[in-house]
Amino acid sequence: MTILVTGNAGFIGFHVARRLLERGDDVVGFDVVNDYYEPELKEARLRALEETAAKSSGRYTFVRANLADRDAVAACFATHPPERVIHLAAQPGVRYSLENPHAYVESNIVAFTNILEACRHGGAAHLTYASTSSVYGANTAMPFSEHQGVDHPLQFYAATKRANELMAHSYSHLFRLPTTGLRFFTVYGPWGRPDMAPFLFTRNILEGRPIPLFNGGHHSRDFTYVGDIAEGVIRTSDKAATPNPEWHSDRPDPASSNAPFRIFNIGNNSPVKLLDFVEALEEALGRKAERELLPLQPGDVPDTIADVSELERAVGYRPTTPVKDGVRDFIDWYREFYRVPAG
Repeated sequence: MTILVTGNAGFIGFHVARRLLERGDDVVGFDVVNDYYEPELKEARLRALEETAAKSSGRYTFVRANLADRDAVAACFATHPPERVIHLAAQPGVRYSLENPHAYVESNIVAFTNILEACRHGGAAHLTYASTSSVYGANTAMPFSEHQGVDHPLQFYAATKRANELMAHSYSHLFRLPTTGLRFFTVYGPWGRPDMAPFLFTRNILEGRPIPLFNGGHHSRDFTYVGDIAEGVIRTSDKAATPNPEWHSDRPDPASSNAPFRIFNIGNNSPVKLLDFVEALEEALGRKAERELLPLQPGDVPDTIADVSELERAVGYRPTTPVKDGVRDFIDWYREFYRVPAG
């Protein structure tokens, strides 16, 4: 089995690629390794993948290129034709989309178009791609369900990811390309992104600086451990999307179709207040945080809770890692990677 994993130098893509190699799959990684956050961390992930591949029966190939470069994508598919594609590369970040929307058009719209075209012409058996819980936007009915409409995004980032879902459906319908979108809910864990709250909070706590808590820290998030996410992504990729025989055009279900298309939430289904998450960090670090309480920011969603029953029904899996355990794993990795002594 040859599987293309885009964004394999990124947080989730790294974990997915490593797990695929560990089970013996051949993995082709594709990543531009940009400087949205420290490239040194991305390079370290790539070295870790090389080390995993050296101990695995699976072969590993890495393509350093930009997915927005149509010729580079076509060349990759021609040289290393994948049977499946797991597309995790994207321009992430809610607040950054307010500052640089053009980066999201290139990485999330143009690049996704190139992936869809390559899958169509390359005969990929299944495309699994990353969406986001941010698509629920102004929805307040919780837990969030894939069967709800998601037509009121609150940031441009969410709008581009929702566009990916619609683009995928058009290719599933027109070209019978099986596609599955996964709406991730607040992923955290070892090798995480430095622009996300766990990383930022940990650094500030260790350096004795205040941590900013928007909405006074009263957000609740469905924090989901990255190991659970990786397992869910791979199980979903292993089971190609098929048409829903019960789908009706007079009452269309947004989560499925009469085409080989589906969308799943993947979250912990156990929301945690941001203040409680901070307490878990304090406990793992053995230090107290200085808290700076701030108002709700433009584009922020106060609460997220995932209904994951459809994922469990389809692939027999749901995330289970408690936040305290996941935070402890993250802090253990952080101390080792950045050589921070305990205590």
